[in-house]
Amino acid sequence: MLKIEAETSDTKRAALFRNGRNQALRIPRAFELPGREVMIHRDGERLIIEPVAPKSGLLSLLAGLKPLEVEFPDVDDGLLPLDDIEL
Repeated sequence: MLKIEAETSDTKRAALFRNGRNQALRIPRAFELPGREVMIHRDGERLIIEPVAPKSGLLSLLAGLKPLEVEFPDVDDGLLPLDDIEL
């Protein structure tokens, strides 16, 4: 028996087409995802499409870190003083 569901605001029909040897999905604007990549996996007969968060750069990662409350040990403690070098 074929089950037919009516379109609702969170359900839309989408067109499938060929792009070379791949099948592609034209996603309606109402379901547009951010970014340039998605993760896709199969759940029974369903395909689940999820946006991939863009990789942030090192500077933004470091900016989000909290300062350390730990006092760093003095690594020079107990070493002889360095000799002065003339250049």
